[in-house]
Amino acid sequence: MHPTIPGFTYQRVPVADDVTLNVAVGGSGSPVMLLHGFPQTHLMWRHVAVELAAHHTVICPDLRGYGASDKPAEDAGAGGVTYAKRTMAADAVALARALGHDRFALAGHDRGALVAIRAGLDHPEAITHLASLDVLPILDTWDVMHGTGAAVGFHLYLMAQPPGLPERMIEASADEFFGHFLDIWTRDAGAIPADIRAAYLAASRASVPSVVADYRASAGIDVVHDRADRDAGNRLRMPVTVLQQDWGAALGFDAAARWRAWAPDLRHTTVSCGHFMAEEAPEEVVKAVLDLLTR
Repeated sequence: MHPTIPGFTYQRVPVADDVTLNVAVGGSGSPVMLLHGFPQTHLMWRHVAVELAAHHTVICPDLRGYGASDKPAEDAGAGGVTYAKRTMAADAVALARALGHDRFALAGHDRGALVAIRAGLDHPEAITHLASLDVLPILDTWDVMHGTGAAVGFHLYLMAQPPGLPERMIEASADEFFGHFLDIWTRDAGAIPADIRAAYLAASRASVPSVVADYRASAGIDVVHDRADRDAGNRLRMPVTVLQQDWGAALGFDAAARWRAWAPDLRHTTVSCGHFMAEEAPEEVVKAVLDLLTR
């Protein structure tokens, strides 16, 4: 038996010509979509989703290229558009509409937060509120990584390489590669129990080319899109809540200031836990999302 979110129903929803997403839906009320990060699936929201479903319709997809969602081949001739955050954001908006929601709140962690940010920039008419967990916008991520401190992001540089080498290297030791991040980014090892860890590793092992393509896009076409928005003064118009670990000072930059440049209506909060805060500090995440939705 594969783990599931208790009380949620599962369906497959077409969102593009060649992509159908695996989606868990629960609760009732105004809609909130939760987008997972790396190296995870929608299951990372299992605690948060159940709590939010007491008040809201909660939509938890696997992103394209991850989990049980479709994994289209990267189109090398299209400049990375298959896994551009713009494409993945369009998936999220199409998913919400397919489920009957023209407007919805959106929360993302890690990779899912990058998709959420892009959705907020590209589809302000659809995104009512936006929450980002433990990530900087793409341009800022690259701006702040330098010197020996950038060693923590070695995977960003590895997966930015042209197709071939990174896929082969990761596939040769997939469980060790993905398990490395589950280990070093977690303060409370018990937050990811054995069955959930096994599900993450199995899903990641089966998704190496698409996971790499997602990261490769963030060193290429995503930077182009974000830079165009920054140059044009395009900002997130909706209320934004950011939860981050206490890593800003350690890396020598002001994370809140970088976020304010993108989000004028911002609440930025530091959470004392590891990277996987929806699993390590779900109560704080639930409270932050519910507070966001009152703004």
